[in-house]
Amino acid sequence: MADHAPLTKADLIGAMSKGMKPRDQWRIGAEHEKFGFDKQTLRRPAYEGEGGIKAMLDGLTRFGWTPVEEGGYVIGLERRSGEGFSASVSLEPGGQFELSGAPLRTIHDICSETGQHLEEVKTVADEIGLGFLGAGFDPLWSRADVPVMPKGRYDIMRAYMPKVGSLGLDMMLRTCTIQANLDFDSEADMVMKFRTSLALQPIATALFACSPFTEGRPNGFLSARANVWTDTDADRTGMLGFVFEEGFGFERYADYALDTPMYFAKRDGRYVDASGQSFRDFQAGKLPALPGQYPTLKDWNDHLTTLFPEVRLKAYLEMRGADGGPWRRLCALPALWVGLTYDQGALDAATELTRGWTHDTREGLRRAAARDGLAGEHDGIRLNDLAGEVLTLAEAGLAAR
Repeated sequence: MADHAPLTKADLIGAMSKGMKPRDQWRIGAEHEKFGFDKQTLRRPAYEGEGGIKAMLDGLTRFGWTPVEEGGYVIGLERRSGEGFSASVSLEPGGQFELSGAPLRTIHDICSETGQHLEEVKTVADEIGLGFLGAGFDPLWSRADVPVMPKGRYDIMRAYMPKVGSLGLDMMLRTCTIQANLDFDSEADMVMKFRTSLALQPIATALFACSPFTEGRPNGFLSARANVWTDTDADRTGMLGFVFEEGFGFERYADYALDTPMYFAKRDGRYVDASGQSFRDFQAGKLPALPGQYPTLKDWNDHLTTLFPEVRLKAYLEMRGADGGPWRRLCALPALWVGLTYDQGALDAATELTRGWTHDTREGLRRAAARDGLAGEHDGIRLNDLAGEVLTLAEAGLAAR
């Protein structure tokens, strides 16, 4: 039996509501993923070898990064900033290289951090014969061609994904994204930002669409990455209609997470397969994978990372609708969302743009953006026109800030 009390609903809500902070303490987090490739063969690199992912990680330690190990493998890096915040480099299932930046104050700080990281990556990659590509979907290689990284959670996910969707393995192995993470000062502020940014994720998808090729041929989408999410796992993806219902807040999101099947729990450095099992059973000490044990807050926070909606709530809001892309776009995505959400006038105006939309409208725009990018339209709404209005608001919000 566990030596701690079962988590209460207040504990679960607190894991998210603890992110509330005054406006003058708001930060910006930026994340981006990129595909490595061998410059001679164009193939995605394996973990081992002179031109492998481990060699990349080892090479970056010269810049002050500290290795993170799991099961005897280096699977990531960490580095603390001058203010004590950490940035990390981590591996996605197919070796996609991800920077999860430190929480920073301005877009200028984000661009400096991103540029420094990419210069470091280029330095090491040039030495070992690798290049890196910014795109939303691997344009050349099949699933079978992609080496799999040695991380325990990915073994569990790879076994579970085909049970709940046809494109989940593509999501894991062949996609990359750019992401922005945003703060809020109250539950009401979180709700307003969540609703508005979720409704407008199709604009980010259309603006950043960068994945029209699969295995060397046009695939029928401008954002194949966005299309992948429409058939990955309906339990944990999508536009979350309940976010727009009356009474939405931290508790309702916690209930959504509780009702989303688990992937795993981690015990003594080992991932325990709990795929398809219920976190509610875990709370009751009745999880089949760990009978008699109760979850910790670490288990709950791990579970929150296995939800993949277009906007995700943890102790901050994550904007998840954009393809990976070239260097010059990596600062643009957080600039878009900061401009829209960190200035109240811009946020109010952006909220008005989406007022009255139905779930069908939001979902239709999402699918139109994946297929046609800025040329997409649904319910008489043209994404190109809407994007123009959104960019004007974001620019004004950034100027005001």
